[in-house]
Amino acid sequence: MEWLLILAAIIIGVPAAAWLAQDSLIFFPQPLGSTAHLPSHAAPFVVSTADGTRVAGWISQGSSTPAPTVIYFGGNAEEVSHILAERRWPHEWSIVAINYRGYGTSEGKPGARELESDAVAIYDAVGKREGVDPGRIVVFGSSLGTAVATHVAAERPVRGVVLVSPYDSLSAVGRHHYPFLPVSLLLKHRFDAETDARRCRMPMLAIVASSDSIIPAARSRALYDAWAGPKSWQVVPDSDHNSLGATPELWRAVSEFLAHLAEPAR
Repeated sequence: MEWLLILAAIIIGVPAAAWLAQDSLIFFPQPLGSTAHLPSHAAPFVVSTADGTRVAGWISQGSSTPAPTVIYFGGNAEEVSHILAERRWPHEWSIVAINYRGYGTSEGKPGARELESDAVAIYDAVGKREGVDPGRIVVFGSSLGTAVATHVAAERPVRGVVLVSPYDSLSAVGRHHYPFLPVSLLLKHRFDAETDARRCRMPMLAIVASSDSIIPAARSRALYDAWAGPKSWQVVPDSDHNSLGATPELWRAVSEFLAHLAEPAR
C-alpha cells in the first residue's frame, strides 16, 4: 500500500509542480540596465495597452520619411534595447522595440494573452506615429516572439513577417522537452502560432539554426507549412538557438527580405 501512495504522490505532485512553476519556466523578465548602447537617435516609445498597462521601449528613426518600419518582438529572456544597437539594420528602416510586460521598465506581468494583445496595441500605436508609413510595417519575432509576431500578422495588415526560430505552438515544444507530462492539459500560456499562421497571407521569411536544441526543426517546419502566404526558408549552418541572431547569414537574409518590401505600397 505504501508504494501506491508514493506512486500517487508522484503522479499528482509532478504535474502540479509543473503547473505552478510554468510562468518561471516560460518567462525570464530582464531588467533595463545601462542605455549607453542605444543609438543617439533612439527615442523612448511608451504604449498604453488595452487594460491600461504601460509597456515601454524605443523607436530608432530610419532615414526615409515616412519610413518603412520593423516592430521587433524578442525572446523569453530578452531585454530588447540591445536589438536597437544592432548596426546591420537597413538604415532607411525605423526599428521599434518594446519590452514585454515585466521586462525592462514595462509594467505588469507577462502572459500569452497579454503579450499578444499588447503586440496589437503596439502595432496600432506605431501605425499612427508621425514619420511611419503605415503601409510598410514589418513584424519581426525571435523565438518566443515569433508567436507574438504571427498573432499581429493575423490581426493586422502587416507588409511582411520575419520569424527567427519559429514554432507552431508552445504546447508542441513542451511535449518535446517534457514527454512524461500532460503538457497540453497543464499549459496556461499556449502561444498557438499555427492557428494564426493559417490566416496570414503576407510574405514571411523563416530563419532557423542548423542545430537548435530549444526549438526542434519539426516545430519550426510545422509553423512554416501552416503559413498561408508566400514564404521562404533559410537554414543558417553551424549555428544554434542562442548564436543564430549574431550570424552574418541571418542579417544578410533579413536585409534582402526587407529590401523587397521597402518600396511604398501601390
